[in-house]
Amino acid sequence: MATDATAQPSGDAPPWWADLPEPRATCETIEIAEVMSLLEKTLAGPKYEKRNFLLVDVRRNDWDGGTVATSINLPAQSLFQTRAVVYQLCKQAGIEKLIFYCGSSVGRGTRTARWMQDYLNEVGETGIRAVIMAGGIKGWHKNFGGKMMENYDEKAWAAKA
Repeated sequence: MATDATAQPSGDAPPWWADLPEPRATCETIEIAEVMSLLEKTLAGPKYEKRNFLLVDVRRNDWDGGTVATSINLPAQSLFQTRAVVYQLCKQAGIEKLIFYCGSSVGRGTRTARWMQDYLNEVGETGIRAVIMAGGIKGWHKNFGGKMMENYDEKAWAAKA
């Protein structure tokens, strides 16, 4: 299984992002404990209470073991091409913070957050920002185990150890 920094085809094939522009924007990082706090506050409220953040899991082939509760899966390989749609959906939903993560948020999570922030900057959006969840899903699991995870598979995590 490839890691975040090396999630690319084997051999001499270029990485999946080779034909895409290098992201220019910088993004702030949000700590895992803060994301947990946001989730706990949201899930403790009314069932359909509006929230202002969206968790985006950008893993594709290494999505086993589960994901942070309420995350949507938008694989990094397709995010760049769909930024305009993601933006429109977030704008209409009142999302202010897009929180991106992958396995460890070193490669794909960071790259996709920066691409999204590039787009937000290009359209002059100041009410939405892209941020990176420090440590990714591995950091989440290290800190919280299966707490607030959907499709949690303890066996998958044991195999990764």
